[in-house]
Amino acid sequence: MNRLETLSRASVIIIAVVVVVGALEQVESLIAPVVLALVVGIVLSPISDAWENRGLPPVWGALTSLVISLLVAALLVVVIQPLAANMIDQAPKVWNDMRSSVHDLQSTFKGFQDASKEVSDAITPASEGGKDKGGSGASMPDAADVLLLAPAILAQALIYIGTLFFFQLSRREIYEWIAKHLADSTQRGSTAARLRAAENKVSRYFLTITVINAGLGVCVGIGLSIIGMPNAPLWGVIAFLINYILYLGPAVLAVTLVFAGVAAFDGIRVLLPALLYLAMNTTEGQFVTPTMVGKHMRINPLLVFLSLTFGIWLWGPLGGVVAIPLLLWALVLTSSLPEIKSTKAD
Repeated sequence: MNRLETLSRASVIIIAVVVVVGALEQVESLIAPVVLALVVGIVLSPISDAWENRGLPPVWGALTSLVISLLVAALLVVVIQPLAANMIDQAPKVWNDMRSSVHDLQSTFKGFQDASKEVSDAITPASEGGKDKGGSGASMPDAADVLLLAPAILAQALIYIGTLFFFQLSRREIYEWIAKHLADSTQRGSTAARLRAAENKVSRYFLTITVINAGLGVCVGIGLSIIGMPNAPLWGVIAFLINYILYLGPAVLAVTLVFAGVAAFDGIRVLLPALLYLAMNTTEGQFVTPTMVGKHMRINPLLVFLSLTFGIWLWGPLGGVVAIPLLLWALVLTSSLPEIKSTKAD
């Protein structure tokens, strides 16, 4: 009977998880900006604390956090847009250079080329019928598509702004409400304190990570400038931002730098930007971050990877951004990090 009860409870939990995940995927446009705003609010909570310590009302901290986050978002658009436009302009050259490289490889391995030609000739009738269909599949979005997306983007921006402002304005009351309804009467004070401690721990962690990422971005920008890479400072900014998405972010940037190297250089130098970035990123990941963050804040790499994978699968790049803050917040809140356990033991 006990085994049946255990299996039934496990089944209910599994079904509940599947339903929740499906619901989160379906309401991405509503929940994703809310979660992003909550994560940003937690990370910027020291700003509100600083204002309140000076005797000012919480509205000052809420407004300051909102202005900072909006300025950062505007700065990202201003910085990334020229780089993206340049990459689009260089796309034909990259494509031609890559085709030339592939042609050279085919010439080197003549036997493989002959076999490929025979296979290609064998399937030519089937491929000719699908040429028009494949060529007309993908198209760049035009002004009409952007106008159609504008209301949805504006709505998500308003949801983000409202959630961030009101969370910062009333986060202490929110923590007390959570403690009141989710904890026993004898543990409400400790639960509220644990929520605030988790908030402080996450904000300090990401302040340290921001300093590390900024240093990496400066080094990448300088290194790419030395080797003559166009738009080197912008690539440094991209390296700073994408390093928040652990593992997957650097991998994407390394591949992107390969294409950018093909557009900017010739010969073996095309790999130089990517190799330089990988060397700097490896040094940061293996030596700088462990030294500055400390052992007590290190998270199991498998847990980090699975969280990133789940977040990106669920909500795309935005899910990858919020995955690690939410994971760290949950670990601190549940006392799963060594420093919290040692503090309790004392």
